[in-house]
Amino acid sequence: MTPAARLSAAIEVLDRVLTGAAPEVVLTNWGRANRFAGSGDRAAIRDLVYDCLRCKRSFAALGGAMTGRGLVLGGARAGGYEALFDGQGHAPAPVTPDEAGHAPEGLAALDCPDWLAPELQSALGDDFPAVMQALRHRAPVFLRVNLARTTPEAAIVALAEEGIVAVPHPLASSALEVTGNARKIQTGAAYAAGLVELQDAASQAVVEALPLRDGMRVLDYCAGGGGKTLAMAARARLTLFAHDANVARMSDLPARAKRAGAKVTISEDAAKSAPYDLILTDVPCSGSGSWRRDPQGKWALTPEKLAEVARSQAAILDKVAPLVAPKGVLAYATCSMLAAENEAQVAGFVARNPGWQQMAARRFTPLDGADGFFIAMLTRKD
Repeated sequence: MTPAARLSAAIEVLDRVLTGAAPEVVLTNWGRANRFAGSGDRAAIRDLVYDCLRCKRSFAALGGAMTGRGLVLGGARAGGYEALFDGQGHAPAPVTPDEAGHAPEGLAALDCPDWLAPELQSALGDDFPAVMQALRHRAPVFLRVNLARTTPEAAIVALAEEGIVAVPHPLASSALEVTGNARKIQTGAAYAAGLVELQDAASQAVVEALPLRDGMRVLDYCAGGGGKTLAMAARARLTLFAHDANVARMSDLPARAKRAGAKVTISEDAAKSAPYDLILTDVPCSGSGSWRRDPQGKWALTPEKLAEVARSQAAILDKVAPLVAPKGVLAYATCSMLAAENEAQVAGFVARNPGWQQMAARRFTPLDGADGFFIAMLTRKD
């Protein structure tokens, strides 16, 4: 496909996404219906679609309309390739006078939903504009080195032998940032051998902050795919359990654990194996810290959905607290930057449970180089 034809394909995909369809579903269906498109074409179209979703408000302003064509035209104007709209072959039709567009202003220039701005400004303070600008760009690709099997230095060499370029990242001792040939990772030998896993650097930093030590009984309560479960397994010799309300989310975890050389017990009823020395609750959240990877989540979030997820977070904390051993640690984590999901949740838990206290807390934003995350550790008072 020509670059111009890829723009036409991105317009088609975005028109469907704007009706409420999930981007990945539409992209997959488009690829199946257009077998002539090679892997490079599909990857390029995906990048165009996600660039437009990250910058939906500003690109719509530049392109003159909140449509697939308006978004792609706005992106073309921002990127300096508007000339591809020439109508030749499979290119988009030429630009008309009523598609002049205008420069985005205020929150539109930051691609921030109006209703969320006060929440984000309150949480981020002076960093608000810079963080929102960072969320308009693609996230870096990170790997977690399996420290139980290799070292970062050896992993870098192994990856280089496959043409993958990676460098250490300061957020976590296990973190590598991939700067070349990231698309080759999951088909490479280092990945297949369990030497590395795809995982954001801030997510790794959250695990590195946990007070893990050999011999502990540890529960990953909202395990999902098990990324943090495996990261914990690499840091200490643990008796490790993984639980998720949706067991299907953990379907790949046994295979991933085997590849990593980790032993993990899948637990459908976490209370049966209690008590635990440490419980990690990486709770469902708005995902505001990872909007670079899931930009549609930024536009789909509503006040009602945020309130609902906040209620769920509080319920999870209250449910698992009794499962923590007397001198154990309850770790609360989100990939959110909103105080309502972070500091306010911890404060609310301590207020409801006066026998508990906060040990430590830390927030990460994209200005730290990775996704936004929050981690707080709680323990019972003496």
